[in-house]
Amino acid sequence: MKIEKTSAERHVLAVTVDNEPGILAKITGLFTARGYNIDSLTVADISEDHAVSRITVVTNGPPAVIDQIQAQLERLVPVHRVTDLTEEGPHVERELALVKVAGTGDKRVEALRLADIFRARPVDTTTESFIFEITGPPDKVDSFIDLMRGLGLVEIGRTGIVGMMRGAGEA
Repeated sequence: MKIEKTSAERHVLAVTVDNEPGILAKITGLFTARGYNIDSLTVADISEDHAVSRITVVTNGPPAVIDQIQAQLERLVPVHRVTDLTEEGPHVERELALVKVAGTGDKRVEALRLADIFRARPVDTTTESFIFEITGPPDKVDSFIDLMRGLGLVEIGRTGIVGMMRGAGEA
């Protein structure tokens, strides 16, 4: 007898859609109307003629809910394909963040040292602050931000997660 998991799981969905006005509102409306949460949302034009966009949605839920979300997204007319990267197999996730840290003396030196360890790049420097650019898996970005909190974190800007399947195939 197979026991189905009912706990919430994080899933990364790649949704290929027609690049038309209102499509993002339709997709977010679907989540809102059913009480599903969106943890991260990114959208970008992916075709040379600007006709197709890719929306990456990170959400949480038990497998039955994720299946329901996927099925409902696939029913929307401008949606070409919905791929659950989490279920499909090995994939790469990345996020970019800008992290502003203010401080002087030892805190400033420590912020630079940690940035170097995390391969965060200073993209703006003043005598009172840095803005670091960091890219990587979401947990790496989270860890860097957590460490910067004790050193004078001022502001954070995050892009949201993008993901792709590993290998030659397309998601």
